[in-house]
Amino acid sequence: MTPAPPLPLPQAQARLLAHVEPLVGQTVPAERAIGRYLAEPLLARRTQPAADLSAMDGYAMRADDLAGPWHIVGESAAGHPFAGQLAANEAIRISTGAIMPDGRCAVLLQENANRTATTLAPNGEGEPSERHIRRAGLDFLGGDEVLPAGTRIGPAQLALALAAGHGELPVHRLPSLAVLDSGDELSADPANCASHQVPASNGAMLAAMAAPHVASVLRLGPVPDRLEAILAALEQASDTDVIVTSGGASVGDHDLVRPALEQWGAAIDFWRVAIRPGKPLLVARRGQQWVVGLPGNPVSSYVTALLFLLPLLRALGGASRPLPRPVTMRLGASLPASGNRTEFVRARLDGESLVPAAEQDSSALAALAGADALIERPAGASAASIGDLVRAYWLENGGVA
Repeated sequence: MTPAPPLPLPQAQARLLAHVEPLVGQTVPAERAIGRYLAEPLLARRTQPAADLSAMDGYAMRADDLAGPWHIVGESAAGHPFAGQLAANEAIRISTGAIMPDGRCAVLLQENANRTATTLAPNGEGEPSERHIRRAGLDFLGGDEVLPAGTRIGPAQLALALAAGHGELPVHRLPSLAVLDSGDELSADPANCASHQVPASNGAMLAAMAAPHVASVLRLGPVPDRLEAILAALEQASDTDVIVTSGGASVGDHDLVRPALEQWGAAIDFWRVAIRPGKPLLVARRGQQWVVGLPGNPVSSYVTALLFLLPLLRALGGASRPLPRPVTMRLGASLPASGNRTEFVRARLDGESLVPAAEQDSSALAALAGADALIERPAGASAASIGDLVRAYWLENGGVA
């Protein structure tokens, strides 16, 4: 039977993500939520700042009493506010982040002040101003949505959640992953690799790519090109949320991942995507378990993991935007017209431009390791010149700019 034509990339990604349901949510201590995605919008439980604060070191006085001189009657330091209101011709010493006195006030910067032991006057370099005050609610008000559902919790988001009064956060469970690489040519020991073998590098690479997005990784393989061996490995991974395979997904006599999956009871959702590198990609399901079958060539495996495996893992974890985000850059060297598939070109950053690597073979790891980005070339694109704008994906942090 003639196989269906390869799916265009956007259609394949949409088809994958259309059926993904985020894993069940749970509440965890805020500091344990790093790397996880909010299961619901986060509303502020307090106002930040809770009161008007001085934005600078200096002196505070009433806003209707700006001429001076003033008599210094106290101090407001961070965590130690001045009690009461200021009368005319009165001022207090105030620190950055300290609460302003009651009533409408202004701040004279420290460097603009002449002070004796008990009196204060402007030195002519600047006048008291209300612009040196951080108003209550400048950052957020109690009840504001500070983070939407699907936000990934990083250091800044953690700080915001804590500032908003949350010691615990509602997040989705991260998926568990099994990484299975197969092929008779693979050597598990890179230091002892015969001439007819290659070191098994894809499993380690995929596990490293997935690590920020999963709760655990089970490594299986390298598995030989035998149907019973692949079936046994799949059975070992039957309790994980996702299985990713590398190698054996094409149409050769020794490409046994697809028949093994079908015999194991998985239903193939789609197979082959119109991209270069990475055409022989498959996505399958067995109950609630997902299987992503990647090509064996290392660059093909990397690119398809970036475009399919990581988005799947993010979506299962509850991400609102699971796909890698493109950036627009200028070309630092020309590119030929593309073929009938979307192409991903390894490139390095040179100043403000992307320069394609000289070697684009799907087995060439040196060019991948030296690349900063993948340039996306649409199917049928005409030749591109130096200075042309191109769409690209940063490789650092898994392609999420």
